[in-house]
Amino acid sequence: MATDITDTVHAVDATAVMRLLPARPRLLALGEPTHGADTLLELRNELFRQLVEQEGYRTIAIESDCMTGLVVDDYVTSGTGTLDQVTEHGFSHGWGASAANRELVRWIRAHNEGRPASEQLRFAGLDGPLEITGAASPRQSLTALHDRLADRVDANLLPCTGETLDRLLGADDRWTEPAAMMDPSRSVGQSADARELRLLADDLVALLDAQTPQLIAAASQDDWDRTCLYGRTAVGLLRYHYWMADTSSARMTRLCALRDLMMADNLLVVAARGPALVHAHNSRLQREKSTMQMWEGPVEWWSAGALVNAQLGGEYAFVATALGTIRHQGVDTPPPDTVEGLLYALPEDRCVIDAPRLATASGDTRPAPRVSPWFGYAPLDPAHLASTDGVVFVKDIPQSQGL
Repeated sequence: MATDITDTVHAVDATAVMRLLPARPRLLALGEPTHGADTLLELRNELFRQLVEQEGYRTIAIESDCMTGLVVDDYVTSGTGTLDQVTEHGFSHGWGASAANRELVRWIRAHNEGRPASEQLRFAGLDGPLEITGAASPRQSLTALHDRLADRVDANLLPCTGETLDRLLGADDRWTEPAAMMDPSRSVGQSADARELRLLADDLVALLDAQTPQLIAAASQDDWDRTCLYGRTAVGLLRYHYWMADTSSARMTRLCALRDLMMADNLLVVAARGPALVHAHNSRLQREKSTMQMWEGPVEWWSAGALVNAQLGGEYAFVATALGTIRHQGVDTPPPDTVEGLLYALPEDRCVIDAPRLATASGDTRPAPRVSPWFGYAPLDPAHLASTDGVVFVKDIPQSQGL
């Protein structure tokens, strides 16, 4: 395998990343191979600052709940709440505990202070209100959609009352039943109430679409965007709960695909605002299908990045991140015949590499796939290099970072 790749290696900064791309994309997706490492999040923060200052980027979207992300966006644009409140309630998956995420929110708020709305930076969560272990109740998004429409359209056009929604939703804990992910019979998703709610959510979104001219004229763009977010989140959650109650062998494939579909829909809305940096797991943002070994066996589905790329084409760019070591998790020096091993031999602690050129520099022998001893780290798939615009390589994650 050829190893002369020094001419593809550059320092990690916005200029080097943009030089890898034929044009400035509407969505620049930066992946990570593991969650929770502040080293990677600090690199993301610095890259976002440079993109803002040098390339006019105005939005960052991360792999966090799109509904709780509204708390962060309200804070950075208007100062609603406090930094402590926002980091506690504005992130899902425990991401608010990260010092790097806290610094990101603090910096965006400081940048926006005193600026007109048209020049402010925005924050968005790209994930649905979902965890790998289950899904949230659709109450928040569904009732918010209904309330917005009730305030703005003729009451006779509404398919139901708020009281009807409340009755059909029932207690939230029946939607968040922890056993439902492993046992479909414990899911409420195909109950009579849930089926009726799916129809009502569809009718409410149809009413939203049918009243678009009136609603846009009567509200700000942000208000309209938020109402649309409520609609697609309510419909997506009810669809997800429906398939949680499925007993077929395709159950987990459907659930994984639906989650990435919700992410893709959110990202397309972010893209419409103008240039944005997106940060999530490599597997969410790659142009290839995603795969995962689940308790029910292997599953494969189209990633959010693949779905968005199909819509945006050249206006979507994907830069993956690869790691050398996470020694406290047993991820030691990578074998020299892997992509990570090839990059680990470089003198730089971190660098960015032209991925397609790296693929061709390997000659006729493709690098071997790296095997991770820890489930929380996904090595780079060498077969994906040709469909990746760049690779950011970070040599080591300090032991002090408790992943």
